Amino acid sequence: MELISENSAFGGRHCRYRHQGQSTQCEMTFAVFLPPFASEDNPVPVLYWLSGLTCTDENFMQKAGALKMASKLGLAIVAPDTSPRGADVPDDPDNAYDFGQGAGFYVNATQAPWSQHYKMYDYVTEELPALIEAHFPVTGDKAISGHSMGGHGALVIGLRNPQDYVSVSAFSPIANPSDCPWGQKALSGYLGEDSQQWAQYDAAHLLAEKQHYIPLLVEQGRADEFLAQQLKPKALVAAAQKSDTPLTLNMHEGYDHSYYFIASFIDEHLQFHASHLGLAVVEA
Repeated sequence: MELISENSAFGGRHCRYRHQGQSTQCEMTFAVFLPPFASEDNPVPVLYWLSGLTCTDENFMQKAGALKMASKLGLAIVAPDTSPRGADVPDDPDNAYDFGQGAGFYVNATQAPWSQHYKMYDYVTEELPALIEAHFPVTGDKAISGHSMGGHGALVIGLRNPQDYVSVSAFSPIANPSDCPWGQKALSGYLGEDSQQWAQYDAAHLLAEKQHYIPLLVEQGRADEFLAQQLKPKALVAAAQKSDTPLTLNMHEGYDHSYYFIASFIDEHLQFHASHLGLAVVEA
């Protein structure tokens, strides 16, 4: 790993690294926040944060206002990039924001030319946690969260791997990608036209097919410009009711899709995860 930058924040350390990704076969970047007193003698649990379309590892760390509460809780945060990148990595030929670089959708692509590099599911679930646990003072206890495309990724990864994550949360997630323009474009491009292959990356489908016991928390703004066409949180509610799975969905008047929304409720999400990670919950 190569250290890109290091900054002090709320008594802890925020660092950015680059490394050669094995699953993505290209250089990858991630950020990690370590709270005060995290050490080999005092390892801390980790929240993995997955960002949305067009984002990098920097958006959440700089805009969400999460580091102060994470510092108080004694919680590490890891934020990967949202896709493979580089001159040799294919990108959308029309330079669209919702496919290709910056829009990996946290899937393992099976279609050429995307299948060589676009293995974000393996990167987030296997390669990155192994790297973090080998090089940083953290425990094996982890939770996962994300926003929009990253909320989709967090829900899918948590529902498919409940043995690996103690809790899952999402802000404005793409809840039913098989039934929205963003998701249909991404899933058909990365996985092909067989909708059965899409189901493994569709949170609403995964939630409906069987009962789940992992704690689930979703935050959604009613003034979100993507609410009706792209996000469809009602699909999550219907799926949870079908499988008799507990789901907390909080709808907020006046809030949109921006990081102002995330910053308004991120403390509650960090406390939610801390409670399931065995940390003492503190006041904001």
